[in-house]
Amino acid sequence: MDRLANTVRPYAWGSPTAIPALLGTAPTGEPQAEMWMGAHPGAPSRIDRGTGAAPLSAVIDAAPEAELGEATVKKFGPHLPFLLKILAAGAPLSLQVHPNLVQAKQGYEDEQRSGVPIDAPHRNYKDANHKPELICALTPFDGLCGFRAPEESAALLAALEVDSLEPYVDLLRAHPEEAALREVLTAVLTADPEEMHATVTEAATAAGRLGGGHAPYAAIAHHYPGDPGVIAAMLLNYVQLQPGEALFLGAGVPHAYLNGLGVEIMANSDNVLRCGLTPKHVDVPELLRIVRFEATDPGVLRPEAAPDGEELYDTPIDEFRLSRYVRPEGAAPLTLPASPAQILLCTAGEPGVGQLTLAPGRSVFVPAGENVTLSGAGTIYRATVVA
Repeated sequence: MDRLANTVRPYAWGSPTAIPALLGTAPTGEPQAEMWMGAHPGAPSRIDRGTGAAPLSAVIDAAPEAELGEATVKKFGPHLPFLLKILAAGAPLSLQVHPNLVQAKQGYEDEQRSGVPIDAPHRNYKDANHKPELICALTPFDGLCGFRAPEESAALLAALEVDSLEPYVDLLRAHPEEAALREVLTAVLTADPEEMHATVTEAATAAGRLGGGHAPYAAIAHHYPGDPGVIAAMLLNYVQLQPGEALFLGAGVPHAYLNGLGVEIMANSDNVLRCGLTPKHVDVPELLRIVRFEATDPGVLRPEAAPDGEELYDTPIDEFRLSRYVRPEGAAPLTLPASPAQILLCTAGEPGVGQLTLAPGRSVFVPAGENVTLSGAGTIYRATVVA
């Protein structure tokens, strides 16, 4: 196995302290948003097998079947199918959705034919892959996930007593679910910017005054004053995860992470359609084509324990499989069965992984077919695939 040297991405919404606290390092004063573990070309982990540090992506490219396993290469191609992250939100991320696999392939091919540069700020599809993802809380973690029932959104908006929101309240109460959600989101995102800025400002003031269930939206507006995404956020389920709980985000489900530290895993893709809470490009027609306009239960996941102590976060896709081992003091060594390639991440304690000892925030890459023995106390997250 190989120790991973990982890159921390300094996105503006990142917490300046959460990742340093996990790693036991001094804060830099700058936001530290995501630590990437894997072979994504944007920031591949690095390993050293005695000849100097090399990107994990290059190591896999040189011998994909040996590193990933024959079944993984046959099913997903010669690339690691997932990206594992530590995510530290100090401010809300953009409100967004991800395409399904068919939509991603079509969108990517269309933009390629149209000659849109891959790094253009208005480009929607950076690759031809979908991006299902799972976030597992390490601390209390707040987020938005999926549409509320229209009548619940109508009540939330009506309580603000903002005149310019009344048409949205009426639409939510008068139309069938899909039509109501589509019409209101469309209206919010296509409204006159100056009028929407005034509406958001008034709504945020009212939300702060009311507090309670309205308080999160005042906080969002503090970070994104006048952004139409503040009103769009009121259409979504507000979710508070406790440590160990998780959310799965499938295609077409609008969502945003608001605050907290978590382990995130996703299919290896950069495809994002934004709804707001961002200065970046918002392609409203394409967004409306991708969004699933249906009220959903956020479906908070809790891990399912197996006899060997593995706790699995069950999801309906194959590109990744996330589980954890919470090992108490005095736990007997445990040998994990040989599997496709995997990444093991420590989040607490100093457990042994083979001949190595991991500290919080440290991780290893285990090539396909290699047995690993866990020893000592601590918490280890295990990321692999369903091959």
